[in-house]
This record gives sequence, C-alpha cells and structure tokens, in this order.
Amino acid sequence: MTMAALSAALLGTQLLVMPVSDRVPELKVEATCQATTADDKAMGLALSQSFADCMRDELAAQQQLSTVWSAAPNPLRDSCEGEASAGGSPSYVDLLTCIQMAEWVKSPSTAPRLRGASKN
Repeated sequence: MTMAALSAALLGTQLLVMPVSDRVPELKVEATCQATTADDKAMGLALSQSFADCMRDELAAQQQLSTVWSAAPNPLRDSCEGEASAGGSPSYVDLLTCIQMAEWVKSPSTAPRLRGASKN
C-alpha cells in the first residue's frame, strides 16, 4: 500500500468517528472573559464579574451545549456559531442562548413561563 493510500485510509477512518459539525465548536473564551472583566472594572460596576466567574459560566455553557448540539439542525448551529463569535468575542454562553432561543421560538409552549413584577 502506498503512503498516500495509507494516509487517506487513516484519515477516512478518523472522519467516520465523529463529523466536525457534530462536535461543539472550540471557542477561545479566555480573551472574552479577560475583556469582560476589564470592561466591568473600567465602568466601575459595583457587581463586576470576575475572570473566574466568567470562565465558570463559559465552561458550564459548554457542558450544556454538549447535550443539545447534535440535536440542533445544521443551519441553526452554523447561524448561532457565527453569532456567538461575532465581533471577535466568542462565547459558549451566547452560543447556548442562541440555540435555546431558537428552540423556544419553535415550540413556545415548552418554554418556562417568566415570572417578574407582575400582578400575578
């Protein structure tokens, strides 16, 4: 077997295991959390978010995405991934929110009712 054929065979078996689109995209959220923390401090917010809290939120969203990602249609995943990475600030929280909102729009009866300062 030639080297090219062997390489193609090995590459082909790796692609059959899990297509890239079936995996949650790898986002570099560290820079986003650093920028968020810096912005919060610059604005003098009383309840600014720490870098550790931001990273905890991002990792929790990434874990939640691993359970819903493969069930979401490809066009929705592509659209939400673009939205979550827009402006150079990728975020798993934004990606998860986009997918959840699309699902809620599709079937609003399953969405939890919001409670706030209503008379009820």
